Amino acid sequence: MGHRAVRIGHMSIFVDDQEKALAFYTGVLGFVKKTDFPAGEHRWLTVVSPEEPGGVELVLEPDEHPAAASFKQALVADGIPFTVFGVKDVRAEFERLRALGVTFTQEPLTMGPMTTAVFDDTCGNLLQIAAQEA
Repeated sequence: MGHRAVRIGHMSIFVDDQEKALAFYTGVLGFVKKTDFPAGEHRWLTVVSPEEPGGVELVLEPDEHPAAASFKQALVADGIPFTVFGVKDVRAEFERLRALGVTFTQEPLTMGPMTTAVFDDTCGNLLQIAAQEA
């Protein structure tokens, strides 16, 4: 048996309201809920891409730790997205999300082989969508 490489299982994003985050990440972005159970006063709440249900789980984690809140605020103040989601067509996804009322801080922009756009997730984060141009 060969050595199995370490893989990314979960990535966290700090959110100010888990229920609001679940509604946005599933109802607007199109992720699907994977795990949801009580964890202390909050929930262990994850979503996944419907195209990769066994893939990386995004943990919608409460941002109550003081460092998390100040970290998020500093990133937003500087216009820096917390993470990047891959899409097939940034411009098409931009139009779809904008039609759903999503606020963008950067409209689609092509830099070299990449096109990106940045939006507000309504839970205290800026997120980027990106696609490599053919």
